[in-house]
Amino acid sequence: MSDGRIYNFSAGPSMMPLPVLEKAAAQMLNYEGSGMSVMEMSHRSKYYDDIINGAQDVLRRVLNIPDNYKILFMQGGATMQFSAIPLNLMVTGKADYAITGNFARNAAKEARKFGTVQIAATSEADNFTWIPTQDQLNLDPTADYFYFCANNTIFGTEWHYDPETGNVPLVADMSSNILSKPVDVSKYGLIYAGAQKNMGPAGMAVVIIREDLMGHYRENMPVLLDFALTADKNSMYNTPPTYTIYMMKLVAEWVEQMGGVEAMAKLADKRSSMLYEFLDSSELFKGAAQKASRSRMNVTFRTGDDELDKKFIKESIEAGMTNLKGHRLVGGMRASIYNAMPVEGVEYLIDFMQKFEKNNK
Repeated sequence: MSDGRIYNFSAGPSMMPLPVLEKAAAQMLNYEGSGMSVMEMSHRSKYYDDIINGAQDVLRRVLNIPDNYKILFMQGGATMQFSAIPLNLMVTGKADYAITGNFARNAAKEARKFGTVQIAATSEADNFTWIPTQDQLNLDPTADYFYFCANNTIFGTEWHYDPETGNVPLVADMSSNILSKPVDVSKYGLIYAGAQKNMGPAGMAVVIIREDLMGHYRENMPVLLDFALTADKNSMYNTPPTYTIYMMKLVAEWVEQMGGVEAMAKLADKRSSMLYEFLDSSELFKGAAQKASRSRMNVTFRTGDDELDKKFIKESIEAGMTNLKGHRLVGGMRASIYNAMPVEGVEYLIDFMQKFEKNNK
């Protein structure tokens, strides 16, 4: 890459689109004639009012969010939603959870504090290398909601279908694949995503919630976790993560300018297909996830030799790449190839892997 930048394969916080960073840099000292940086301005000002409402508007357009859904910007990242969701949605006190990775497992652990968690499916026994099919889901038609994590960054798996749950609201953590493909939001009761993977810098979660699911207030509800109150106050009950919202707005505008989530999906397919095709033909590297469940966002692989994996990671840094080390829970390597990763970055990685394989036979 130019200007001394490297190819950043981090799972999050991840690389951001260069035009977004350049626009933010140009507006850093003086946002649109305000004489202030967005970092400095009051969240109650007219300037910021335009930013937060504009962020909601562009997200609604890009994701084709129906009018009967609210868009909330909440602090605490995706992890805070592990608590907020059962507090708001566990009306009768039970919910179905599909455990297909570490974050879904953590979400279920948190939800047990507020009600009964029923395991609808789990791939834990196989180290989370696969995603259950529809007929493998053990669903309770009386559950308050069905929860799943749409893309598993640590293990490199992704749900390639929308689970059918009848009248039970579908709740999805889309932290690492939101904005990467079209989504029929009307099939979901709630979608949420931590911003720092495919939407912007760290500091918040975006929550997209159907209006009829709000308002189930509990006496012990922490005020900042109340979806209805957050919606009523336009995500500004207290000072919101102002700069993160601004940056997310710029990212969503960039996606729109690039051709929307349809264009992002084509690029995601291209990047991931290139890398998986190389892995499938390689004698040294092996993909970690089962083929039918492979993620388009996070490609996990290894050599089978821990020392060789360490050598690969060390030499990749020397070659101008970073964050290819796999998560500590699984080891190996992981290439996170979100929307901002150019195709050239994947080509550069594959070229490096080919040379590494040749030199380490």
